[in-house]
Amino acid sequence: MIKITDLERVYRTEEVETVALNKMSLNIAEHEFVAVMGTLGCGKSTLLNIPGMLDKPDAGSFLFNGVELSGYNENQCSDLRRQNIGFVFQSFNLIDELTVFENVELPLVYNNVKPAERKPLVEAALEKVQMMHRRNHFPSQLSGGQQQRAAVARAVVNKPKLILADEPTGNLDSRNGQEVMEMLTDLNETGTTVIMVTHSENDARYAHRIVRMLDGKQTLENKMF
Repeated sequence: MIKITDLERVYRTEEVETVALNKMSLNIAEHEFVAVMGTLGCGKSTLLNIPGMLDKPDAGSFLFNGVELSGYNENQCSDLRRQNIGFVFQSFNLIDELTVFENVELPLVYNNVKPAERKPLVEAALEKVQMMHRRNHFPSQLSGGQQQRAAVARAVVNKPKLILADEPTGNLDSRNGQEVMEMLTDLNETGTTVIMVTHSENDARYAHRIVRMLDGKQTLENKMF
């Protein structure tokens, strides 16, 4: 599904040059669950942003489903992202003024799905994360675990091929964190590819393999099974 070869990404200011990715190479097959680990500033989030088409590399190759994306413009990347990728963030990124139902519905709105078709899709996603009973609540009325459940529902409502999760349990206690990891595992077992950035060795054990990074490069790979 994803083939990254000699990827480079450098962030520059007037005073500082930061190498986020240094000739990073990585292949991820369809239906895999991969955890990416490493110290702060090692390039983990940048590595996640490239497949998410939220950032572009300075050099190297990035193929998504066999298509080289280096020549894609922002509109092309946006269309591909909406149709194929769901995101789960540490900070949930729910919109406070919208109900749970409306937050989960947003990706369908952006994809121009008709209102009559959106309702059953949103309800199915909410059922999957056991949040139907909270559908009319606002984010401020939810616990952290419930907010992340809503965020997972939003990520999967379009039935994406790929889920990108950036520290998905970082703001949760251990019980809610375990529930989120079990949800990601269930999604992977039903065919969704998952790439997760995490600091948690415990969370990483849910993955098929762990990719460890240092200074923008892969240093080690642990296969879990």
